Amino acid sequence: MSDEKKTPGDENPQDKDPYNFFKFAGPENNDDDNKDKKDGKKRFPFWGVMLIILALLALADVLFLGKPDGLIDYSEFKNKIESGEIVSVEIGETYFIGYGPAEISAVSPSQKGITLFNSGVQKNRTVYRTVGILMSNFIELLDEKGVEYKFVAKSNNYLLQLLMNLIVPFGLLFLIYFILFRKMGGGSGGGMGSLFGTGGVRTKAVEEGKVKTRFADVAGVDEAKEELVEVVDFLKQPKKYTDIGGKIPKGVLLVGPPGTGKTLLARAVAGEAGVPFFRISGSDFVEMFVGVGASRVRDLFRQAREKAPCIIFIDELDAIGKSRMNNLGGNDEREQTLNQLLVEMDGFDNEKGLIILAATNRPDILDPALLRPGRFDRQVVVDRPDVKGREAILRIHAKNVKLDSDVDFGAVAHASAGFSGADLANIVNEAALLAVRCGRKKVTMADFNEAIEKVMVGLQKKSRVVREDERRIVAYHETGHALAAAFTPTADPVHKITIIPRGMGALGYTMQLPEDDTFLSSEKKLLGDVDVMLGGRAAEQIIFNEISTGAANDIQRATDTVRKMITDYGMSTRFKNMTLGKAGKGYGSDSPELVREYAETTQQYIDEEIARIIDERYNHVLEMLGAHKDLLEYIAKRLLEIETMEGKEFEDIIKGERHCLELADATAKNSSAQEETSPAEEQD
Repeated sequence: MSDEKKTPGDENPQDKDPYNFFKFAGPENNDDDNKDKKDGKKRFPFWGVMLIILALLALADVLFLGKPDGLIDYSEFKNKIESGEIVSVEIGETYFIGYGPAEISAVSPSQKGITLFNSGVQKNRTVYRTVGILMSNFIELLDEKGVEYKFVAKSNNYLLQLLMNLIVPFGLLFLIYFILFRKMGGGSGGGMGSLFGTGGVRTKAVEEGKVKTRFADVAGVDEAKEELVEVVDFLKQPKKYTDIGGKIPKGVLLVGPPGTGKTLLARAVAGEAGVPFFRISGSDFVEMFVGVGASRVRDLFRQAREKAPCIIFIDELDAIGKSRMNNLGGNDEREQTLNQLLVEMDGFDNEKGLIILAATNRPDILDPALLRPGRFDRQVVVDRPDVKGREAILRIHAKNVKLDSDVDFGAVAHASAGFSGADLANIVNEAALLAVRCGRKKVTMADFNEAIEKVMVGLQKKSRVVREDERRIVAYHETGHALAAAFTPTADPVHKITIIPRGMGALGYTMQLPEDDTFLSSEKKLLGDVDVMLGGRAAEQIIFNEISTGAANDIQRATDTVRKMITDYGMSTRFKNMTLGKAGKGYGSDSPELVREYAETTQQYIDEEIARIIDERYNHVLEMLGAHKDLLEYIAKRLLEIETMEGKEFEDIIKGERHCLELADATAKNSSAQEETSPAEEQD
């Protein structure tokens, strides 16, 4: 069905911008300019209006102001006083007006007109004017010749005064706005490009067919993709759902940690459906002016309705969707924006194919009104990928990268446990950059391994000069971590030990990689992790009989782990099966913050329990490493020689020691057995 042309009377007056006439023709308003050109209308520029007004004022000054007749030189003016041609004088601040012998008559009230000098008499007399400054000898001349004189107030040029009082201040304010606020707008659409145009939404629709992302470009989130297939199918075939009486969800909320592909999924939905795509961040709605956010919400939905079927994607929804329960200010700009969003979501009919997708990593702080059925009634969790998902993501990002035959994406995925999709994309890019830096034509497995370490720990700093005594401390420290992991059954295997400085302040590190992805941790596993964290300081204590600041991060992580065991996981002898506080469901960090809900005495117990558990584990690690002091010495000295020890070499050393111990035990048993049989043989 063809679209009908709207007549001027059919236009909605609410859709018009009453200040559209005053908008500049510039980079911030290109859309409006193009629209006017398409409609055959030319908008007169604001600067043109200002120039016309100033020209009219100048013309009025020429036409209506009295011209200065009888203007003579000051010396001639004095001569006429001496000759008696001037019998009275009006003295102004910078001028003198002389009158001839005729009688002076006042100006009638009905006489109109503005003269340059407000003389107060009719113009049928002979009038002489001159410009000068009052001097004492001039007064003496007037007294000597008997000339009447009087002082008059400063004359006013009313039109000029109007110009100065109105136009000039307005011009100054306008210049301040144009220079300062236009820069603050940054040239972005909907910024400060117009004095009255702050309410425009900062987004543009990506037209149908221009979104190139497809579901094939998204990996590692198969369950989330399945949830969104219905949305795509509805946008393609809405009649199939409406005929049976079904309704597609108005809004879909994508929830997950940063970098897991929420925005990519939204673009894939738009690309698969082949509809326009509006993308805007939640922070773009809120400005310093009250009411701007609500205006932008209205503008966004107005544009979306015009282009329906389409998709609106609001990134970082928590920027405007925070709960209003603890907000006492009823007129808060953020709250007004949220209210308008709720109204708009209730007001549109999704039969037209307008669907809202939103993303957040803090669903716990969203307003309950947003999450109720009829608004964002479907929540899709987009979590970090598992090992298979990581491998699939790596293959997608590396499809345009030249790879060497030794690259094993399975091994890379295994070594990048806990990484998000954005982290994996960064690994592929860093590996390619490393290959170029080293002059290779293809990316090798060594490049991927180095890229993983660079993303996890930081850039290698081989040029940093470390004193020999500090190198020894670092070597024994890292060996302590590795041995604690080797002799703790629940600890992850050691992948690499190095004493090469990396990152902000790490002089060395021990990398552990889990054999499989795990989603639960037992109490024994957590205590084993604490043992590994304390292994570095324990090794320093055993070898040097003193401790250093190198274990600062280790003891901090150990303390945090034990604290969570007590307050979050209910792993305490006194508060078993209890959570001391209330936690949210945020994805912004590894774990949500716990809101304290206990007394000071409980806090004292928590601190004492943390100190007790850490002290117990530290003594346990001291005893464990003390029993393998020779092995500690050997590995540390080997590490000082080669600087980096791979996990396989470390494992072989551990196996060799165990083999030696087994041989020693077997030898000891054989010796004792022989001693037992020897007396019997002697008796025979």
